[in-house]
Amino acid sequence: MGVVTPFPLASQPSQIGFDRIELNRILDLYGRMVAAGHWRDYAIELGREAAIFAAFRRSAERPEFRIEKRPSLRNRQGMWALVGEAGQIVKRGHELGPVLAPVERRLMKLVED
Repeated sequence: MGVVTPFPLASQPSQIGFDRIELNRILDLYGRMVAAGHWRDYAIELGREAAIFAAFRRSAERPEFRIEKRPSLRNRQGMWALVGEAGQIVKRGHELGPVLAPVERRLMKLVED
């Protein structure tokens, strides 16, 4: 007969990305921060380990915040992280909404002023 070739198993995707609902939530927050005059630019990095959305005050600086999605941490601390400008983790969690809460609170303060 013939030789049986095993079916290749895709254990890990070649690239991590944001789905439509996640990206809509992030871009909605970004748009409100732009309207408030606080953010001016953004960058998206899609890699093998993580998907990162970085928001900048000015395009030549380090990002003020990075929103990171790391599925490998799903069963531990949570796959979502909000990382500050200096690289410190501001918030980590399993859901995107609570991770974005510190930035949304900051937006409320910007609107009040």
